[in-house]
Amino acid sequence: MTEPGSVGDGTRAVRAGLPDAVKNEPTLPGPVFAAHFHLPGDVSGPYRYGRDENPTWTHLERAVAELEAPGRSDVSCLAFASGMAAISAVLFSQLRAGDAVVLPSDGYQVFPLVREQLTAYGIEVRTAPTAGGAQLDVLDGARLLWLETPSNPGLDVCDIRGLVDAAHARGALVAVDNTLATPLGQRPLALGADFSVASATKQLTGHGDLLLGYVACADAALMAPVRGWRKIVGAIPGPMETWLAHRSLATLELRVARQSANALAVAEALRGHVTGLRHPGLPDDPSHAVAARQMRHFGCVVSFELPSRARAERFLDALSLVDDATSFGGVRSTAERRGRWGGDAVPDGFIRFSAGIENTEDLVTDVLRALKEATD
Repeated sequence: MTEPGSVGDGTRAVRAGLPDAVKNEPTLPGPVFAAHFHLPGDVSGPYRYGRDENPTWTHLERAVAELEAPGRSDVSCLAFASGMAAISAVLFSQLRAGDAVVLPSDGYQVFPLVREQLTAYGIEVRTAPTAGGAQLDVLDGARLLWLETPSNPGLDVCDIRGLVDAAHARGALVAVDNTLATPLGQRPLALGADFSVASATKQLTGHGDLLLGYVACADAALMAPVRGWRKIVGAIPGPMETWLAHRSLATLELRVARQSANALAVAEALRGHVTGLRHPGLPDDPSHAVAARQMRHFGCVVSFELPSRARAERFLDALSLVDDATSFGGVRSTAERRGRWGGDAVPDGFIRFSAGIENTEDLVTDVLRALKEATD
């Protein structure tokens, strides 16, 4: 029999989390809709109440654990209603009043709201940019270091292994937001992180039709309070969304490869036409050297700047194969003027572009045509 850690990512994604085959039953059982389960007598057994566990969650959680840590039996995963639910579960289950946490100053735009809530609970919040190792300057005495790499939307990358070693030496835990990389692009637990957290809304599921998040961890003692937080808050995923997510994993390797190739092709085509061009796969990108050491795919997102808000909006209007939408990681390419939300410290003409699975030549042609129309 083939060992679980010895197969390729595509094979693993197709098979991950599936139950043993049963004659006349589907390969992936349908979603289980249940608030309660038959429970006569004692309360032993895996499924007792719908806020605690669900068989559909179990299949997905096992699948994601296999993708995050192939061949390891010590890693578990918990599914959540959204990426922010997963992020919140780690932060608020691991931190107490008087603790200190280090957050990225250039991370996801909701982090300022998270910072306000942490501060209100008596937790000291320190911040540092993703690139350059600035986290080391504010790490002493911290309980938790939170990394987002590549960062969203700036696409900076930090040295996970180096920061994990430094944090552990100082008694701090490390959580890594792995949303933009996905488990096929980067495996934080293999680099020593305590938690790998992601919004499965994005590239992991890839169709832009559901909200979901997860937390993966190899330490049962650390995971227990995360599970408790999910139960208390009730931040649980719906069975239909969970089933759709598991179904989508089968194409993950194909999607990640195509989207990463498309993103790099778009980035290369944009050279000389835009400013502030960023993609970790570009050999001259400031993050390329670190990314090349710890990533196997460089991601589907490209960021760049146009001279003004008006120019950026003309560019977006001129695109025909790219939807003007937020989020990223979908099979259809999307782009947006990120500054319209007001939560990111970016110029008015900053564009976050997410490459889909369109034919590369078609996508590049559309981007360059729209860029020319926006300039004329």
